[in-house]
Amino acid sequence: MADTIAPLAARLEDDMRAALRAGEKQRLGVVRRARAAIKNAEIAAREPLDDAAVERVLRGIVKQHRESIEQFEAAGRADRAADERAEMAILEEYLPAQLDADAIEPVVREVVAELGATGPKDMGAVMKATMARLGGAADGATVSGVVRAALGA
Repeated sequence: MADTIAPLAARLEDDMRAALRAGEKQRLGVVRRARAAIKNAEIAAREPLDDAAVERVLRGIVKQHRESIEQFEAAGRADRAADERAEMAILEEYLPAQLDADAIEPVVREVVAELGATGPKDMGAVMKATMARLGGAADGATVSGVVRAALGA
C-alpha cells in the first residue's frame, strides 16, 4: 500500500507518527486533521490522490484557516487567531512557497496582453488564464488583487 500513496501524503503520515512519539500535540492534531481531509477527498474521488491533489486539499485547509483568522480578529479573539496562525504555519510547511504580488505581476501583464484585456469586464478571463499558468504557486486572493490593479478595476 505504501507504493500507491503520494509522497506528500506519506510525509504527512511519517510526520504524524513523529509528532505522536515526540508528544507534539498541536502538530499531531493538525496533521491528523489534514490526513482525514485527504482521506475524505480520496473517498470522494474513489481513488488515491496524487501529490497535486493532496496539495489542493492542503491549500483548501490553509484557506479555511485564513478565513478563521479574519473572523477571530474581527471578533477580538487574538488568542484564537494566534492558534489558527500556528496551525496554518504547520500546514504551509507541506506546500511550496507562494509567489508574492511582485512575482505575479509580470505573468498578469503577459496574460492581459495576450488576451487583449482592457477593463474590469475581462477580469474572469484574465484570472482563469493567470491561475492556469501559475498553478498552485500563487494564492487566488493575491492574484485577484494584481489582476484588479492591472485592469484598473
